[in-house]
Amino acid sequence: MSTYRNLDSDQIISTVEKLSRRVSERFPESGLSGVARDLFALSRESKMWANLVSQPHLGFRIAQWFIVVLAVGGLTALGWVAYSYTAGTNGPPEGLFGLETLMTVLDASTNLVVVLGAGLLFVLTFETRMKRKRALRLIHQLRSIAHVIDMHQLPKDPERVTDRTGALTASSPEREFTAFELTRYLDYCSEMLSLTGKIAALCVKDFADSVTLSAVNEIETLTTGLSRKIWQKVTIVQSIHGISRREKIENTQEA
Repeated sequence: MSTYRNLDSDQIISTVEKLSRRVSERFPESGLSGVARDLFALSRESKMWANLVSQPHLGFRIAQWFIVVLAVGGLTALGWVAYSYTAGTNGPPEGLFGLETLMTVLDASTNLVVVLGAGLLFVLTFETRMKRKRALRLIHQLRSIAHVIDMHQLPKDPERVTDRTGALTASSPEREFTAFELTRYLDYCSEMLSLTGKIAALCVKDFADSVTLSAVNEIETLTTGLSRKIWQKVTIVQSIHGISRREKIENTQEA
C-alpha cells in the first residue's frame, strides 16, 4: 500500500517541531511559542499512543481465551448431561441421573454458561474501553490547546496595524506588531490549529472505535472553524496594509 494513504506520525512530529522553532525564532519568549512547545510534546505523546494501540494486550488476550475454553467446557458438559439422560430407549441409563438431579445439573450448567458469557463480553470490551479512555484523555488535551491557540489570536486586531484606529484606553492591547508580524502570528496560529487536528487523527489511525472517531471529528470541526476566523483576520490585514501602502505612495506623489 502506498505510504501516502496513511498518516506518518514521524512526519507530523517533524512538522510540529519545525513550526515550534519558527514561532520561537520569530516571537521569542512569547506565549504562542510556549503553546507550540506543548503541541510538540502532545504530538510525541500521540505517537506513543498510536504505537501502543496497534499492539494487542497479551494479558487480555489470554484471559479471553481462558474464558472461551471455560464456556466451551460448560456447553459440552451441558450437552453431555442432556444426551446421557435421553440416550436410553426406555429412559436414562439405570442409576445415572434422576429427573431431579438432571434439572439441578441443567440449572447449574446454564448459570455457568451465562456467567462465563458475561465475563467473556466484559473481557472482550475491556481492552477497547481502556484504550478509548486514554485516547479521549489525549483528545481532551488537544481540544484545550486548540482553545488556548484561539485565545492567543483573539486580541490581535487587524485595524491596529494602521494609524486609523482610535485612542488607546488603559485596557487596550499594546500595539506590538507590524502588519507583516501580525500576518505571520496569525498564520502560525492557523498552522498550529491544523496540526492539532492531524495529531488527533493519529489517535484513530489504528483504533477503529466509533466513540473515539466521533471525538476526533469534533476536533477537526473545531479547529477548522477557528482557523477560518483567523484567515478572515489575515485577509483584513492584507487588505488594510495594501490600502495603507497605496495611500502613502499617493501622498508622496502629491507632495
